[in-house]
Amino acid sequence: MASADSGGSHPKGNESLSPVDGGRWRPVSPDELLRKKPTNDDDRNAEVDRPKVTLQRRQELEQHLKSSPTDVKAFLELAGIYRSEQRPLEAKRLLTQAAQIFPDNETVKWELEEAILARSLQQLREVSDLVSRLKSADAERELDRSRSDWACRRIDVCRARLQRDPSLVHLHIALAEALYDAGIFEDAFERAGEVLDNDELSPTAHLLRGRCLLATGKDLQAMSELRAATMRRSVPSPARIRLIGAKLLCETAKRLGLDLTLKQYQQQLAKAENDSKKSDG
Repeated sequence: MASADSGGSHPKGNESLSPVDGGRWRPVSPDELLRKKPTNDDDRNAEVDRPKVTLQRRQELEQHLKSSPTDVKAFLELAGIYRSEQRPLEAKRLLTQAAQIFPDNETVKWELEEAILARSLQQLREVSDLVSRLKSADAERELDRSRSDWACRRIDVCRARLQRDPSLVHLHIALAEALYDAGIFEDAFERAGEVLDNDELSPTAHLLRGRCLLATGKDLQAMSELRAATMRRSVPSPARIRLIGAKLLCETAKRLGLDLTLKQYQQQLAKAENDSKKSDG
């Protein structure tokens, strides 16, 4: 993820992506921890040469900071190298040190938060892989702990960023999603309500509010929110949002025995599936 600059601007990310896909509101997405495979000979050659250059530069910066511990640019560059090497724990340690030296530097704050998130997500991925291999009770408990930590770290970061810069309204959705993942459904519902008047974010907000209501057993109220996410004409929702919303509407109507309403929702689901295929193609 791009860094914030010292003037207080922040990376917005890809506005076309949804929350579940790791859009602009999400501080870190799982794909950011994956290396991309080279697509041509030049890229392959670059991949061969880059580790040597990175290693040399990392060693230079590590030595440089021992003698010049107030060089903020060196801190940030070295932390970036650690992140590129899939070493977020080292980046976190380094940026924690930098934050103590430069407590008012917005870029340092932002990158430290990114490193904290990246480390939490890395742990979650590692434990998930472990569970898939061991399938033990201890591993499952560790997976629950890692999931909780990932949600809590996102909550902390989103709240801190919104406090520093309330204009980052997309983070209300990020925070609501994290609260939902943490099982704090009422707070997630209220937080998503902060952006209902934002045409870009409201479809996702209504969908999330509907999921929160379903989680708390308020099915009829949930259907109202899900209809707003799926069928509202004044603010058309992206195909993916309509697809998820229509599926939830069908499941809820079937569970409640609302047969006539179910047929209407099934029609919406078929249309959303068709639109989703077109958008993917």
